[in-house]
Amino acid sequence: MRRPLDPLPWLSEQPVARQMLLAALAGLITSLGLAPFGLWPLALVALACVFLITRAAQSRRAAAQIGWAAGTGYFALALIWIVEPFLIEPWVNGWMAPFALFFMSAGLALFWGAAAGFAHGRGRLAFVGALALAELARASLLTGFPWAMLGYIWSESPMALYAAYIGPHGLTLLALGTAVSLATRPARLPRAGNLPFLAVLAALAAAPLLQKDTSAPTGAAVVRLIQPNAAQHEKWDPALARFFFERQLAYTRAATDTGQRPDLIVWPETAVPWVLENAEQALERISEAAGDVPVVLGIQRVDGWRYYNSLIVLGETGRVETLYDKHHLVPFGEYMPLGDSLAALGITSFAAQAGNGYSAGSGPKLLTLGSLGQFAPLICYEAIFPAYSAALNEGATHLLQITNDAWFGQISGPQQHLSQTRMRAIEQGLPLIRAANTGISAVIDAQGRLLASIPLGQEGFIDVPLPERLPRTLYGTTGDWPALALALLLVAVAWQRPRAKRRSHAKSD
Repeated sequence: MRRPLDPLPWLSEQPVARQMLLAALAGLITSLGLAPFGLWPLALVALACVFLITRAAQSRRAAAQIGWAAGTGYFALALIWIVEPFLIEPWVNGWMAPFALFFMSAGLALFWGAAAGFAHGRGRLAFVGALALAELARASLLTGFPWAMLGYIWSESPMALYAAYIGPHGLTLLALGTAVSLATRPARLPRAGNLPFLAVLAALAAAPLLQKDTSAPTGAAVVRLIQPNAAQHEKWDPALARFFFERQLAYTRAATDTGQRPDLIVWPETAVPWVLENAEQALERISEAAGDVPVVLGIQRVDGWRYYNSLIVLGETGRVETLYDKHHLVPFGEYMPLGDSLAALGITSFAAQAGNGYSAGSGPKLLTLGSLGQFAPLICYEAIFPAYSAALNEGATHLLQITNDAWFGQISGPQQHLSQTRMRAIEQGLPLIRAANTGISAVIDAQGRLLASIPLGQEGFIDVPLPERLPRTLYGTTGDWPALALALLLVAVAWQRPRAKRRSHAKSD
């Protein structure tokens, strides 16, 4: 009977503290598979090292500590952008930035630690299934935070196209299975253990066959994306807010070389510096600049003592034809848990301009824009949740995201946000329109390809023909249930094996 390869002897003999340090480094390298780096082959090798180090642990407790360290390293680099909001007013909030990064990374890493502790002594299947379940759990519990899921290390590779069939959590299972295969010497690996690695090679070879023609048909409607490039520390400055508003007006009324007007104009999140109830003159000016073209834009609104982060569809004469309120808010960014108590200590949310934060809207809804189609709106953070894109898939012709990524800085945050947004298009087979305050604004086809974009940190506008949707994808029909079922099955099989071995030993005695 073939036996799996034991970890390197020297690794097993190292003290737990050193194993944790090595695991943290391996976790950090794993995050290089994410945007903007996209080093997915290196990420798979590093993830294989995480498996080897956790397997070398001498106890379940040590394995949990090693898994936690690996997760902390992974999230520390993947989420480095979360320090950016604290640096908008560094004299007020800057001191909190390193603590926020550490506690956020360490907190999310608890999911990895629990998975590694469970998997200790239970073999490869336990590691794959438990860590996949851990990723599913952190994407769902306590309002969920699916940013930087392990499956996204494929997002910059041809494997991203398979999200249309197995979704992000299916890609996570595939990444973990591949890493475990890489961590075991082929000569000693059971044939079934080679399947994940062989499946990835076959999938990479077959990926070009999945490419479909999603180009816009002749005579397709044209969308104009507006990117004002208002830095966050300037966005609400009374001396500059009107300047950025006038810039967006100029882009709205601008004529192209051909003289053709767009059929739809999209401004980014919170693009208007006044609340909806006080913005009548501003909306009239926008409508005048647009002519008879509908404008989708982000604006804050007030209802009694509640504030909302909203999206409106603006018709002729400044009339609001459709209203959508963001329903999944960013904890601590857009609302404060225990807001009244924390406000008494001077701690308030970053994004909301008044009160203790925004209130949540009623839920997903479709925007009907006549002959242009049915648009599923997503405001900023909502685009990282696959379920919201899926909820409106049956009736939608396009996904539409407005966002203010100025909060995320100029390096990894906006790039990762765009990368995850592209995954929503692939998963659902729906083209996606994205208007971002500082970038990256883009039109993305139903297979995640950027058809046109405005680079990060630049102002401007682009006119792009609207691509068509594809038939509903397999993942759009099944959701995450197959991935959940497979992860549970792997954990159940791994759970039973030690018990079966104990019963076998008892009988032999």
